[in-house]
Parts: sequence; structure tokens; C-alpha cells
Amino acid sequence: MPTNRYIARSRGVSRLYAHLVLTTKFRLKVIPPAMLQRLQAIMADLCTKWQCELLECNGEADHLHLVFRYAPQLQLSKFIDNVKSVSSRRVRQEFEVQLREAYWDWEKGFWNESYSIDSCGDAPLAVLRKYVQNQGY
Repeated sequence: MPTNRYIARSRGVSRLYAHLVLTTKFRLKVIPPAMLQRLQAIMADLCTKWQCELLECNGEADHLHLVFRYAPQLQLSKFIDNVKSVSSRRVRQEFEVQLREAYWDWEKGFWNESYSIDSCGDAPLAVLRKYVQNQGY
């Protein structure tokens, strides 16, 4: 599905995008390239299950960025909670040796409790605000 098209549902159409940033617990640099590659696959799988379209997923040693498209029916907080818990569980299972060395409480989670989520779209906010201001008679 081209990303510039609207998602049609029974009561409307939408074109919603979000940018999610997850950081590792204590912001430790524990994501090597192999783990990053695995996290990208996990995130793609989870987005599909939640009927989202993953547009970009990348990161560095201590954080991960996701840019995805979603429908308005998606409860972002539930989606994010699921993404964090499932990816944390899978990474801790598959990279146990590396994470045991970095975390004394490695069983308690991989991601920081907090996250950053931003809405994003095709037009910069300033352009959109100007467009709305110029509406009317």
C-alpha cells in the first residue's frame, strides 16, 4: 500500500503516522548490530499483528526508532505496551548471555519504562497551521 494514500475504514479515512523512540533500561549501550537486526524483524512482525505499517525502524546501541502508520482505532498506549513487552521478552530470551553481563536484573525488562511518541505527517506543522489560518471567507 503506498504510504501517501488514505486508509479507508467503515466510517472515515485517515493518514496517521507516528514516531516512537524506545530507550534501553538505564540507557545502557547494549544493542549490537545483530540485536538491532532482530529487533527490526520483531517490530515488523508486531506492527503487522496490530494492523500498522512499519515504515522505518533503526537505532543505535541505546535506543530504537520506529516510524509507522496506523488507523485511528489503534490505542497507541496499548500498542506501545505490547511492543515493549513482547520485544523485551524475545530479546532477553535470544540474547541472554549478553544481557546478563550488562544488567544485574536482566529478567525485569530490557526497555526503559518511559518512551517518546510524536505524531508526524507529510506537511510540517508550520505549513499546516498557515493553511488552517488562511481558511475562511
